[in-house]
Amino acid sequence: MSIQVAVCGPRHCTDQERADAHEIGRLLAEAGAIVLNGGGTGVMEAASAGAASAGGLAIGVRPGASRRDANPHLTATLATNMGEARNAVLVWSADAVVVVGGSWGTLSEYALAARRGVPVISIGGWQVLDAHGNPVPDAPPTASSPAEAVRFAIDAASAAARRTPDP
Repeated sequence: MSIQVAVCGPRHCTDQERADAHEIGRLLAEAGAIVLNGGGTGVMEAASAGAASAGGLAIGVRPGASRRDANPHLTATLATNMGEARNAVLVWSADAVVVVGGSWGTLSEYALAARRGVPVISIGGWQVLDAHGNPVPDAPPTASSPAEAVRFAIDAASAAARRTPDP
C-alpha cells in the first residue's frame, strides 16, 4: 500500500512557502508517496503541482459541497461539505503530515496530527514552545529544507506502517 503524506499550509502563502511546497510535492511523488492536501490554492496548489510535475498522485479534500473550486493539479478531489472539519479527514487519512508555513487552519491540522500521533514536521511555520520560549519536549520537529521534511515524512510513515498493520 502506498504511503499517503498530507502537505498542509495556508492558501495565502509567501513565495518561499509556495516554492517549498512545490518541491515537497515533487519529492514525495518521486518517492512514490500519494500527496494529500486541502485541494485549494497557495501551499495546497503548489504541493499538488509539484506532485503532478513528477507524475505523482495528488488528492484534495475540499471543505465545500463542490469540486469546482479545487486546484487544477489534483488527480482526484473529495468534496466533503464539512467546512473546517475536513481537516480531521485529511489528517486521519495521512501516514505523515508536512506543515509548510502557517495559518489558523494549518495550526489545526498540525495539532490534530500531533494529537493523533501522526508523524508531523514543520518547515517555515508553526512550532510549539513553552511559556519560556523553549521547545516543548514532544513537539513535532522542524525541517530546514524540503528534502529534510520529505525524508522525515517518508521514514516516519514507513516505520509506522511496519509497526501498525491497517485494520
